[in-house]
Amino acid sequence: MVAIIKTGHSIHRIFNYNENKVSENAAVLIGAENYPLDVEKLSQKTKLSILERQLALNTNVSRNSVHISLNFDPSESNLKKEQLVGIANQYMQGIGFAEQPYLIYQHHDAGHPHIHIVSIKVKANGKRIDMNNIGRNHSETTRKAIEKEFNLVRAEDQKKRQYTVKLVNPEVVHYGKVQSKRAIQNVLDYVVGNYRYASLPELNAILRQFNVQAERGAEDSRTFQRNGLLYRIIDKHQNPIGVPVKASSFYSKPTLQYLANRYAENDKKRQPFKQRVKNAIDLSLKQRKISLQELSTVLQKQGIIVCQRLSNEGQLYGITYIDHTTKCVFNGSVLGKAYSAKGMQERCFVQKISEQDLLTIPSHPAQKETGLPLLQTAEAAIAEVTIATAKPEGANMLESFGKDILESLLQPANATDYVPGQFKKNKKKRKKRNKPNSNQ
Repeated sequence: MVAIIKTGHSIHRIFNYNENKVSENAAVLIGAENYPLDVEKLSQKTKLSILERQLALNTNVSRNSVHISLNFDPSESNLKKEQLVGIANQYMQGIGFAEQPYLIYQHHDAGHPHIHIVSIKVKANGKRIDMNNIGRNHSETTRKAIEKEFNLVRAEDQKKRQYTVKLVNPEVVHYGKVQSKRAIQNVLDYVVGNYRYASLPELNAILRQFNVQAERGAEDSRTFQRNGLLYRIIDKHQNPIGVPVKASSFYSKPTLQYLANRYAENDKKRQPFKQRVKNAIDLSLKQRKISLQELSTVLQKQGIIVCQRLSNEGQLYGITYIDHTTKCVFNGSVLGKAYSAKGMQERCFVQKISEQDLLTIPSHPAQKETGLPLLQTAEAAIAEVTIATAKPEGANMLESFGKDILESLLQPANATDYVPGQFKKNKKKRKKRNKPNSNQ
């Protein structure tokens, strides 16, 4: 059993994450400890209000929420509800949370059985629970005792075992089939925190694969002037459909400021994976000169999507690469001049855009991004990644298992390289030294 503990600033975010999984039939609430009513009689409002009421006893605790994931080996998929609740209760007792109100959710959205536990760090007397070194001092000891009592596969053995963690992805959004806000939220949950992007255009390159787009609005709009951000559904030609939704209205709060805070960290994390994309492009073009369309098809088999940005006249002016294997996004110029729009036009055959294709280019400010059809690229590339990882090597097991579990937990994450002024670092001006007067 692998145990992961996360703390956060918002009980709403963690609670809503799990409740949304329940509404999507991807999870079920199986336990509510230290609550006044049985699970079946608890309304959504009651579940949350119990936690909020106890948190109000000590508002000085900033990281007040606790999100725990207990993950089991795929061979243990036959664990019964009663066993899972018993494991959760014994674990919470072992780490000192036995008297806290907590909710237990069984999730069905991954390739391994696992449960999520939602709780708080404020006791009934208003005191804060100290969680420093809780993993080393309490969690590890409790985990090993539970593994022995319930005859579970040890965490150490899970790391050595060769098996595939199922890749769970959101569906491409189709307007009218699912409630718009919920459909967009599903995509944001998967993309914002899992992919490494360093600008709004790069984020949009991924979102558009799922028929979702982030936009700031016109420069003279109230949203733009207040550094707001909107998310909306688009059709297969990237034309907007329906009413946009404010970023602040989503429980994960993927606002412009939140994204800007992620850019530097994401850029640092994606650096080791730049060479993989460059090598894939170079090898594809080594033998012969091919069209950009052919290159897109070749790279897609390696889980890499080529997004071309076209003007209203059909001219290629930008290119972005999405690597679904490493979950990294790179604007062409970030990889180097040879991989930019101009560089790729020189290295590949340029295909003329037909009049029929020109008609599909939207007239709204966000220009057409093309390659293979959007639905085809997103689903096919992710399918390629799943096939490619079907037989992981033992050496990669720890990274594959641990990374997917961590990414399955709630995260605390677009067309020009724009960063609002208040997020830019002020450059220090150099003081000019007075030169000595040669006449003196």
